[in-house]
Amino acid sequence: MTTQARQQSESIWDISTGAYGALSEALSVIYWNKPAFHRFLRAFLRDHPELLAGIDFGGPKREAADEIVDRLMADEPRYHDLTWGLMDDVASRDAFPNLAQQTNADFLVEQARAAVAELRRYTTDHAAQQRAEDEFVQELADFREKNRNVQTFARTLEALKAEFIGMTADTSDAQQRGLDFETFLYKIFALFDLEPRLKYSLEYEQIDGAMSFDTDDYIIEAKWWKPRIQPAQLDALAKKVERKAKNTMGLFISISGFTTGALEAYRERTPLITVDGDDLYCILDQRVRLDELLKRKKRHASETGSCHFPARQMIADL
Repeated sequence: MTTQARQQSESIWDISTGAYGALSEALSVIYWNKPAFHRFLRAFLRDHPELLAGIDFGGPKREAADEIVDRLMADEPRYHDLTWGLMDDVASRDAFPNLAQQTNADFLVEQARAAVAELRRYTTDHAAQQRAEDEFVQELADFREKNRNVQTFARTLEALKAEFIGMTADTSDAQQRGLDFETFLYKIFALFDLEPRLKYSLEYEQIDGAMSFDTDDYIIEAKWWKPRIQPAQLDALAKKVERKAKNTMGLFISISGFTTGALEAYRERTPLITVDGDDLYCILDQRVRLDELLKRKKRHASETGSCHFPARQMIADL
């Protein structure tokens, strides 16, 4: 908490003697009839009958008002919010129907307006302090929530990174690793809210997965192969994309990367973008965000026609 915010927070608990005095004065003049004065206080302080106990409302209104204010002052921490609420209620008045019924109404109303205006000086300052405190409390809550979300997000990426490294080291069952890779990709796409779908089949073709991002739909081909991807594999995905809607692109993910020939085949015009193992590692290592990288790859493809844009080049450009 900054020094200014701390001072604002502490000052809200301090009600000046001037504010108490202005409250006592205003209470004594906003009503002419004692029964109306008593009814107002009884209603407002109904949850705190101890503040009214033993007060002689048959005597002068000023004495009763002074006694109530003295009791509020005597235990300020307990009655802090109640006191400000009473001040705000009185200070917000601009009409005095009880006074308007009296013979010397003009004088009484003018007197009440002057007392209320004096009290309002204190409540206006308090309202500004309260807003500052409320804003600070909300900003602090927002910061903590955002920080909590960031920490949770980062921990999830750390776990996925460990899972990815584990799959890289495991050479025992290539088929199982491929299935694990599909699940892994689903989890990382879901983490970035990319609306992923797992493998599905159509009448004439099988799709490894799909996702939606930035107004476009993507069909995904994912390979955990030791050899690099050849042009024929990119061609197969390109044909699948051609049979889909206009805003569909292909996303080919290859842990081992792509041959020079494959990248050259889609260097000037491409319906797809590529992601390799190094791109994934940069994402998992939190050097670049998946959504930002995909957006940059898509822009590069639109501007140059090339399917390939490495994550490390994006990092270098930052």
